[in-house]
Amino acid sequence: MSTSATASVSTHILDTSIGRPAEGVAVHLSARPGRTADWQALGGSATDADGRCKDLPALPEGTTHVRLDFAVEPYLEESAKKQADAQQDAPANRDSGAFFPEVAITFAVEPGEHYHVPLLLNPFGYSVYRGS
Repeated sequence: MSTSATASVSTHILDTSIGRPAEGVAVHLSARPGRTADWQALGGSATDADGRCKDLPALPEGTTHVRLDFAVEPYLEESAKKQADAQQDAPANRDSGAFFPEVAITFAVEPGEHYHVPLLLNPFGYSVYRGS
């Protein structure tokens, strides 16, 4: 929850290749109090069955920049394995590994604002936006 002195962040992941939330993706949160300051690791979480991280750490007062690091490779590899098992007669996918092993999203924040940053993910691309 944000206060007048801090911002707050939430996120979720939708796997657009299957039209479902991405469960079990590790997400790490970092913050810094200025463009040239060092990043401070705040902690992390993992997405639940709805693809949401409901317990990301609070941002420290004075935060101006936030970074969300999504460790998507294990999820994408498991997803590819499940799809291959379900389609045993289909041609083999030449690229069963993750093209993007991780996704790092960096954005600026203002005190008192809430920032919901959804990640739309598929094996060969991703998109993010400021949600509500």
